[in-house]
Amino acid sequence: MGTILVVDDEPEIVTLLKFILEKDGHRIMEASNGVVALERLGVEPPKPDASRPDLIILDIMMPVMDGYTLNNRLQKEPKTKSIPILVLTAKGQKMRDLFEMAPNVAAYVQKPFDPKMLRELIASILDGRKNAAV
Repeated sequence: MGTILVVDDEPEIVTLLKFILEKDGHRIMEASNGVVALERLGVEPPKPDASRPDLIILDIMMPVMDGYTLNNRLQKEPKTKSIPILVLTAKGQKMRDLFEMAPNVAAYVQKPFDPKMLRELIASILDGRKNAAV
């Protein structure tokens, strides 16, 4: 299984995702906003030995640094620009349009989400990443 960074400011969503994904054998990292995510990823401040997740589940609307700004920052960093992003948002099509040109966005899921569908989507993203690395 993979390592997944969940970036969401709603503790209930993080807890739910952690519960669902740990049952599938994934290791979960957490961040409550974009600034914390950059720290966890070793981008700001720079930390070369920071672990990199196989996937980032990213909320859009968050305090301090939103998901859109975080993704733009990740795209400028060689060590993070190829990490696939699954955008998880309550904002629907409007936010999807903002990310349309981002090459690292693998999927969009609207809140509330179906846990089974989300698990299957994550498995297919991680499978695709594993197959691309072979």
